Amino acid sequence: MAESESRLLMLIDDEPAQSRLITALAAREGWRTLVVRDSETAIAMLGTRQGMQCSAIILDQWVPGDEASTLIEELKARRPAMPILMLTTSSSPLLAIDAMRAGATDYLIKPVSPDRLMQALRSATKNEAPKDELQPLTEKMSSALDFDSMIGNSPEFRSALAKAAKAARGHGPILIEGESGTGKEMLLRAMHLASPRAKAAFRLINIRSVPANSIESVLFGHEQNAFPGAFDRQVGAIQYCDGGTLILDEVDRLDDDLQAKLAETMKTGIVRPIGAKHGFRVDVRLMCASNLPLDDLGDAQNSVGHFHPELLSAISQTKIKLPPLRERPGDIPALTRYFLSRIGDQPGLRSISISESALNLLSAFDWPGNVRQLQAVLFRAAVFCDRETLTAESFPQLAEVVGEIEDDGSPALQEGVGVMLYTSDGNLRPLEDIEADVIRLAIGHYRGRMTEVARRLGIGRSTLYRKLGDLGIGDAA
Repeated sequence: MAESESRLLMLIDDEPAQSRLITALAAREGWRTLVVRDSETAIAMLGTRQGMQCSAIILDQWVPGDEASTLIEELKARRPAMPILMLTTSSSPLLAIDAMRAGATDYLIKPVSPDRLMQALRSATKNEAPKDELQPLTEKMSSALDFDSMIGNSPEFRSALAKAAKAARGHGPILIEGESGTGKEMLLRAMHLASPRAKAAFRLINIRSVPANSIESVLFGHEQNAFPGAFDRQVGAIQYCDGGTLILDEVDRLDDDLQAKLAETMKTGIVRPIGAKHGFRVDVRLMCASNLPLDDLGDAQNSVGHFHPELLSAISQTKIKLPPLRERPGDIPALTRYFLSRIGDQPGLRSISISESALNLLSAFDWPGNVRQLQAVLFRAAVFCDRETLTAESFPQLAEVVGEIEDDGSPALQEGVGVMLYTSDGNLRPLEDIEADVIRLAIGHYRGRMTEVARRLGIGRSTLYRKLGDLGIGDAA
């Protein structure tokens, strides 16, 4: 925290409510925020003493007086190393492409969740951060919503899809578990569209993106004057989806009281809004997703968290587990070609192929962000590629993490590889620099197999990914 306490964020935004929100979120990480209302003021401010202290810029697309991409180019011309994050309400890939080519570090769709915003800000401001090709960029392409778009031939993955296709035709609750980025939300949407309730009421809620003090109202609704600030009656998502489907993503983030209340609703079929004198009978199909294995959270002594046993029993009548991408590396070439075909259809981009050396490099990486991260990396590479084919050189940060790969897919032999302990003046190098070199050496030696790297270094996988982020080696998001 001491490092970030001196950091100053410039926010270019003319919306007071959003400015207050971003200022408050940044303050949680120790940032001070300088709010400017227009592009002229922002450019002028960069030349001031205060502007020279800025470590990052957040730009709302609807800045008066200038187009966002033109402003980004001007800001980058004056401060080439300055990370710039762009906020917009548009999900158009063309805008993302223009912003990235102008120099934006990342591109966020509003309303952006607090975790996503801060993750993007942290990633953009890492010391000595490389090309940032491994950043999420998850918002840039809309996901296809059918089972045919779920690419993969590994037995575990095909078994999960077959189970999902069969379960989609029923009416019972469904739980999908898997690491972040494995495609849980996409699969749930595909199941909904293949279900008998496809044309009925539907809502998807990511628990993480809703403020903790609002989630009960969002799910159960409230009556007018039920609590301070409840000026109007609100119908909750459960009641709204009567006869249809409600999807709860990251259901493991619900607090204990709401887990118990949701379990009771599932048991009785009656939802009671906050402040209501009576409940309402509903028929809702509940589909849930969790990044964590909920069975492991059933023990109240578990230090990771706790999940209500009755709710777990209610939502897991059908449970499907999606495997991480590192457990199905044979699917990476097919996924890569599928994503490139979709990327080529986006406005402002074109069809592009990929070389065997690049495929070998992609297959050697461990993909902690799973399929979502692979799509994002390919999107970024396609945006900046000026040739007809992506090669290993199109992924410089990935090559830095994995090491050189020969045409046959094997790691290139390196003679005399070691870790420098001393600087040119004879003094010891900082410990974090030595540690970063050791981790890079291990990742290259074991061809990006992070489980093996962590085992050989004697640390856990989660510790390894945290160190990747802390040391600026690569983005584990």
